[in-house]
Amino acid sequence: MTTPTTGFQPGDILTRAEIHPVLGGSGYAGICPAKEKRNVLLFSDSKVGERYGYRDGWLAEDDALGPIFTYTGAGKRGDQTPSGGNSAILEHASKGRTLHLFIAVGKVPGSDTRRHKYIGKFKLDERKAFEIREAKDELEQDRNVIVFRLRPIDPYIRDVSDTLPAAPNSRLRFHRSAGRLARSYRRQRRQQQQPTDADLLGAARDDLADAFEEREAAAGGNIVQMELSMRNSTSQLAFDLYNQTNNTLYEPTGSAASESITQALAQLLRARHHLRSLTHDQPLQLMVLTPALPQEDLRDLLAEHGIGIVYRNDSGDFSEFAGNTTTSSSTLRGFRCVDCPVPA
Repeated sequence: MTTPTTGFQPGDILTRAEIHPVLGGSGYAGICPAKEKRNVLLFSDSKVGERYGYRDGWLAEDDALGPIFTYTGAGKRGDQTPSGGNSAILEHASKGRTLHLFIAVGKVPGSDTRRHKYIGKFKLDERKAFEIREAKDELEQDRNVIVFRLRPIDPYIRDVSDTLPAAPNSRLRFHRSAGRLARSYRRQRRQQQQPTDADLLGAARDDLADAFEEREAAAGGNIVQMELSMRNSTSQLAFDLYNQTNNTLYEPTGSAASESITQALAQLLRARHHLRSLTHDQPLQLMVLTPALPQEDLRDLLAEHGIGIVYRNDSGDFSEFAGNTTTSSSTLRGFRCVDCPVPA
């Protein structure tokens, strides 16, 4: 269920006094649920975001489903959580509410009344609703923030001034707890709605990642989230499982089937392309983490690209099908298989 026609057109410049009587909600919060009108109003202000080291805006690159607007959640101190206004965004579809996005564009001349440009109606990206990133809070302390990925669902306005700037160079950031937090928040969200096949696959992927991180931490590994800003791009790649101890990047899958393996391969190849321009203290290793050993042709495919496999074995532990995944080598050598099943 979506909201009836609002009377507002994308590009309209409005004050809150003009907005709230039509769309509902009240006050001056960045996220304003309007239960009676079945809306959630989102107000973005780049000047506020800059105080805390982030900026909302359009990604310059569309994906296969179209454009994405990234919007940082509510909470000025400590880690942002999927509660309050953030829960209103996460649950908008299940509660039959529409997201309406506005961007601050200055003040009414001669007053302190802020004006807002109406961007249009939105919904959460169904494939990846949010990311967890690190930013400063109002006390200048590092914390995790929720960055929602919004997709327009009706006519919208997309000005260049509202588009995020491209990264001039590839850059890495490492977040201590962002990966675990993202998996925890996704798990909470799945429990609040009727799971789809994609949700079940995502749950299997997150459970596998949790188990592997616990195992690596117990063995002395330092697992963090790697966030990769790509040169000349506004998009970012985020990997929940990066072992700083041995410079190994893992991409977990919810299945050992062909589609899951090839998607993981594409992610790792893209990461390697951009990581080659950065300096590493030791050779970078790339691994796919799977709930079972993939079939032989998929193992061969990964081997051709210098990517190893860690899979869950019959005992519930993890076994490694690995080889030379060093990105500095132009020659890919054969892989070794540890604890692999013996061919019949």
